[in-house]
Amino acid sequence: MSLQHGRETMSPWFVLAVVVFTVAAGFAASSQAELAPGKFYEAVGNKVDARTYNGFRRYHGSCNHCHGPDGMGSTFASALVDRLPGIEIFRRNVRDGVRSGASVMKGFADDPNVAPYIDDIYAYLQARADGALGRGRPERLEN
Repeated sequence: MSLQHGRETMSPWFVLAVVVFTVAAGFAASSQAELAPGKFYEAVGNKVDARTYNGFRRYHGSCNHCHGPDGMGSTFASALVDRLPGIEIFRRNVRDGVRSGASVMKGFADDPNVAPYIDDIYAYLQARADGALGRGRPERLEN
C-alpha cells in the first residue's frame, strides 16, 4: 500500500521515517528546554548528561595539561572554574588562542579533538564552576 502525492507514490516507510524523525527532534528540543537558562549541563549528584560527560573526557584529553585536573589551574595556566567566562568569549579563546603578557595559549580551531566539542567542554567546566559537579570522573545520567 502506498500514499498518493500528486503523481508520485510515497512509501509508507517514508511517512513512518518522517514521523519518527519529527518525534525524536521534539524529544531533543524538550531535553534542551529543561536545562536552566544559560546552563549547558545537567547534573544530579555526581551524574551528568552525555554532553557534560563528553566535555569531561575532552577537557582531560586536551586542556588539563595546562589548566590542571578538573579545571583547578596549574603553574602553566589559570584555573577555569574560578572565573569561567561567558560562552562566546570561551569559544573565541579556545578557537583563536589567548595572549596575556608572556603567557600564550595556542588556538584549537583546527584540532578535531577540541574544536567540535567546545560547548561540551564548556558544559563540564560550567558544572564545575557552579559547584554542581565535584572533582573526578563523573558518572553518566541514564536517558
